[in-house]
Amino acid sequence: MRLLVVEDEKPIAEFVQRGLEDEGYAVTCAFDGEKGLALARTGDYALVVLDVLLPKLSGLEVVKAIRETDEATPVIMLTALAETDDVVSGLDRGATDYLTKPFAFAELLARIRAHLRQPGQTSTTALEVGGINLDFRTRAVHRAGHGVKLTAREFELLAYLMRHPDQVLSRAQILNAVWGYDYDPGTNVLDVYIGYLRRKLAEADGEAPIETVRSAGYRLVSSSA
Repeated sequence: MRLLVVEDEKPIAEFVQRGLEDEGYAVTCAFDGEKGLALARTGDYALVVLDVLLPKLSGLEVVKAIRETDEATPVIMLTALAETDDVVSGLDRGATDYLTKPFAFAELLARIRAHLRQPGQTSTTALEVGGINLDFRTRAVHRAGHGVKLTAREFELLAYLMRHPDQVLSRAQILNAVWGYDYDPGTNVLDVYIGYLRRKLAEADGEAPIETVRSAGYRLVSSSA
């Protein structure tokens, strides 16, 4: 399966390329927007990984141009821009998903696999697990119809848990995916944020469905049954 990586920072592009090739994908890299768009228009790629800040053409211009002729190929945008408006701009122009730099390769790989498991799906902009609804376009979260106000980090943590329902996720997995590969594994920041999520989700509608699995990690339960 062929993937296209459009990223002007060559160390990042080469890191992603090596990792994906180790997973069995065939990877082509482009280092500016014009070249990336030209390659994407060939239609030979199952998925595009696209940086936002590129020379010649920005990632936002590239994804908009891709969508003029191709509505199906998943496009995952990489961005150092954490502002909600920047994320929404990418999704509005046709991006399927986004990942904020610095990112963990395992999280990028998980998102790629998820999108490639859904042929013909043009976008994945919402998740629903255990009565919780999360919308990537609006950054809105609801539980049983009640809105839940989350910070950016709380939102990313919840989204990661929701992408892996009923799976026991280790502290290292979650820290790598949500905070980055170089985050101190001895920190208690994860426990603090799990506490925040539990409190806010419980306020929305009863007990939060996030379980602590002793000596293993955390799990988001998809059903009360």
